[in-house]
Amino acid sequence: MLLDEWKRTPSFIQNVTHWRVYPGQEAVYADFPAAMDARIGEGLIKKGIRQLYSHQAEAFSQVKAGQNIVVVTPTASGKTLCYNLPVLDHLLQDPEARALYLFPTKALSQDQMKELHEMVEHLEQEIKTFTYDGDTPVTARQAIRQAGHIVVTNPDMLHSGILPHHTKWVKLFENLKYVVIDEIHMYRGVFGSHVANVIRRLKRICKFYGSNPQFICCSATIANPRELAVELFGEEFRLIDQSGAPRGEKHFIFYNPPVVNQQLGIRRSSLLEARKVATQLLKREVQTIVFTKARTQVEVMLTYLKESTAGVVPSKAVRGYRGGYLPTERREIERGLRSGDVRGVVSTNALELGIDIGSLEACVITGYPGTIASVWQQAGRAGRRHGKSVTVMVASSAPLDQYIVQHPEYFFEGSPEHAWVHPENLIILVDHLKCAAFELPFEPDEQFGVATTPEILDYLVEERVLNKATDQRYYWMNDAMPSHDISLRSAAQENVLIIDMTEQNRVIGETDKFSALTTLHEKAIYIHEGVQFQVEKLDLEYGKAFVRKVDSDYYTDAELAVNLRVLDEFREEPDEAVRHGFGEVMVNAMPTIYKKIKFDTHENLGWGKIHLPEAELHTMSYWLAFDEPLTKDMTKEEIEAGLVGTANLLKGVAPLYLMCAPGDLHVQPQVRAMHTKAPTVFLYDSYPGGIGLSDKFYQVRRDVIRTALDMLEGCSCEHGCPSCVGPVEIVGDKGKATTRRFLQAVR
Repeated sequence: MLLDEWKRTPSFIQNVTHWRVYPGQEAVYADFPAAMDARIGEGLIKKGIRQLYSHQAEAFSQVKAGQNIVVVTPTASGKTLCYNLPVLDHLLQDPEARALYLFPTKALSQDQMKELHEMVEHLEQEIKTFTYDGDTPVTARQAIRQAGHIVVTNPDMLHSGILPHHTKWVKLFENLKYVVIDEIHMYRGVFGSHVANVIRRLKRICKFYGSNPQFICCSATIANPRELAVELFGEEFRLIDQSGAPRGEKHFIFYNPPVVNQQLGIRRSSLLEARKVATQLLKREVQTIVFTKARTQVEVMLTYLKESTAGVVPSKAVRGYRGGYLPTERREIERGLRSGDVRGVVSTNALELGIDIGSLEACVITGYPGTIASVWQQAGRAGRRHGKSVTVMVASSAPLDQYIVQHPEYFFEGSPEHAWVHPENLIILVDHLKCAAFELPFEPDEQFGVATTPEILDYLVEERVLNKATDQRYYWMNDAMPSHDISLRSAAQENVLIIDMTEQNRVIGETDKFSALTTLHEKAIYIHEGVQFQVEKLDLEYGKAFVRKVDSDYYTDAELAVNLRVLDEFREEPDEAVRHGFGEVMVNAMPTIYKKIKFDTHENLGWGKIHLPEAELHTMSYWLAFDEPLTKDMTKEEIEAGLVGTANLLKGVAPLYLMCAPGDLHVQPQVRAMHTKAPTVFLYDSYPGGIGLSDKFYQVRRDVIRTALDMLEGCSCEHGCPSCVGPVEIVGDKGKATTRRFLQAVR
């Protein structure tokens, strides 16, 4: 077997920092609950299920007892039955009852619908289940609103397509018994803060129609699933986290690419090493999933794997999968993985969720994805209930990657991160107050998550958004529907369509407008399904990017120029030679240049200018200022090197303490900041108004800085490298020493 061969191969095993084997686990079964309708038991037997796993039986019992539950068990442990069984059982007893299922993506919704339809068919009962999303035909929507026992949708559609039209959904809201929310660990940061407010609106409408639904949640492994559920839904929850599902033997390998320049501490590319590992697996006919961090990396890796397995693995048996692919392409790939026709798939975290792609045998993770929870989710895609599976995490040179692979005890023995939300973000809260006022007028003393609700409503009256009538209630006074202008996912409201000019202007994908600034600027190389396109024109006003096929030996990577200034300071604490601050900032960012990066060698082939408008961000920031006693004997170059090194380390360490969504936190060093009049590093939330990240950072700042210093001291490089403060060519030969001096000054 390949695992035994790896152990005997010096070029592989000498780069392994940790190899852990999890033995197989037998299933823990439970009989069908006595309270469960006999027809459901008969339907399960038709599916070949004669017993439940212990956690499925416990979930059923807790829901029947009236508890809100959150189920946290591994991937492929049968969480679907934890909510389908109690929901279907209740619908069999009360045909007038209704249930609402929420999934974070359309793909997951459609995947779960298949499972639900199959179960209903086995029951041979009249239980109508429908998907209601942007793809639902207009002709079918009225029937769904009236007859749907189970309505499957996503938070975005609930926000903009259901709640604002609740008068058309009276049957649903009057009889709503259960709300099922899968993958709640996804509802964190910006997205989670929005969703918490959408749930407030949902509960408000349910109360108006006289219903009080129970919540059934499922989550990946995070440190605080029950607390997250309480924060999202404002209810008490019962936690179910002991899995009764079986699992096969699982090998988990940490692989650190070899150092190619000892003096500079530069390691071989994680992308190239992951390619080597995945190629060996695919050539041995091991069905494999490769995760990368970014869309561009998906296409680069896909190109590499098609080349390295040519003649052994059919080209169509190795596919890419990421956001931006059209739904028909994604469904085709999912079917191919389940059937075995697709032997390898390269994906972003789009396949991290519980979409049914069968049980793969191997998982290769290219670079630490940012959280322990994500690693376990991605690793969970490989692993049959019987037989061996393997996950190989190939570290990059990033500080966090190096810390993880060199401190395996942190990953394997420590707790996963806390997921958090900040629904009181003023911009997010006000947006949803507007939506709620459109849906139903506010009573004078009504609260919407915060005690200051009346004050905010009065402010909206002053701004002529709401009208305070003689009955003292607050009414929406605009014709426009506010939810249409509010995106739950990001600050961007609209997407950019990517149009292939070489095939009669065929739409091949899409991306959000902010990402378009760095991936779809003119002359950018855009890669789709392994095919390279050059961007000919980006029309932001009309949301279109026109591309044409090219044969290029490089891809592009863009840079942003950032200017930041402090508007208001809320907190400051001085140390002996440093100051910690937190406050309100204005950030101006502009894409400036793009680099041409050669495939395989990753060398820089040149650059070009980007001509796009400046973006403005009003947000919150933590800052760390270094005062004169510490810097008076340093040159400007040394100070700048220390600031860049400190910024790189703090940004790298932050995810160990803050479970951020990708891109939620940005960093900016300034040699002499206007506000502090001293060398300063700013870490700021990348969402208007802030989402609590920098505030949380301020609270745990000393822990973060202590870990950053440990990371610096544990790195074997002499002057600096990508694994700690940054490459020597950026921080200079005194960058590491200056950064150490800065961090040691924090007490």
